[in-house]
Amino acid sequence: MVGSLRWPAALLLGLGMAAAVPAAQAQGSLVLYCAVQEEWCRAMVAAFERDTGIKVSMTRKSSGEFYAQVKAEAANPRGDVWWGGTGDPQLQAAEEGLLAEYKSPRLAELSDWAVRQWEQSRGRTVGVYSGALGFGFNTKELAAKRLNEPKCWADLLDPKLKDEVQVADPNSSGTAYTLLATMVQLMGEDKGFEYLKALHKNVNQYTKSGAAPAKAAALGETTVGITFMHDLVTMVVDGAPIKVVAPCEGTGYEIGSMSIIKGARNLENAMKWYDWALSPEAQAIGAQARSYQVPSNKSAPVPPQSPKLQDIKLINYDFAKYGSSEERRRLLSKWDREIKSLPK
Repeated sequence: MVGSLRWPAALLLGLGMAAAVPAAQAQGSLVLYCAVQEEWCRAMVAAFERDTGIKVSMTRKSSGEFYAQVKAEAANPRGDVWWGGTGDPQLQAAEEGLLAEYKSPRLAELSDWAVRQWEQSRGRTVGVYSGALGFGFNTKELAAKRLNEPKCWADLLDPKLKDEVQVADPNSSGTAYTLLATMVQLMGEDKGFEYLKALHKNVNQYTKSGAAPAKAAALGETTVGITFMHDLVTMVVDGAPIKVVAPCEGTGYEIGSMSIIKGARNLENAMKWYDWALSPEAQAIGAQARSYQVPSNKSAPVPPQSPKLQDIKLINYDFAKYGSSEERRRLLSKWDREIKSLPK
């Protein structure tokens, strides 16, 4: 297990981790794969560069896309740290040996749910924030179309909402995979898939990004967007006519996670980012960037705009099972076969 911020150069060379990396790159660079909103990614990078002097090369994609990229690059890793986005793909990557073990000295500062993520992955990924799944609707669009206000998952099956609902594709989006896994756990697999088949009739688009339906609802491009509630809150703070809903039947949630990619070329800087990103100061940047997840460090301030998780009916989401490689592959294949391929 990686366990120190400062390893002797000879040890790094002995492990074959730095032999092919130019000294300047190893000392002064970091390649970051960031799966939260672009604004938050950029704010984190700017703060880290200011605090450490380390130059960060950042790419922003959805969680499922980064999983596919990390897997494709396994023989020649390009990235150093995978930060943010739903934890399920990172748990799968951990199981498949794509991530490095690391125990941060800040682990004791984290909430139990964040530490459990680290324990379940055998030290290969850790929780950095949490947020509940839900949906939001554009109040102006709803009134103009004289539609009933949806309060439950079941309400989204109303035939009057045909082509009025937007959600992401679970193959690219961790948000949408959370929806898929939530329905299976909430209703049972057969009924969960029946629900998603019925919902398909009302879906106008399966987006690549999980947060895209929130923006579409804010702009009136769709009446209802299914996404994490904190992404909808961002739209509300910006003045959009959005009402955020915690579904009455109950809902799943995410543990946004962070990992060091196995074979990271800039290992020492990756560990520096990891420890820094778990600090209360770094975790406070989310709210400053208008992202309202609940941070994992117990000393980090919880944004007042954040959905109150204690007031939401959350299911007992099984992260170990639904983050496993076998289960994720099986469910995504079944969704492609039984839902995505359906006619409208």
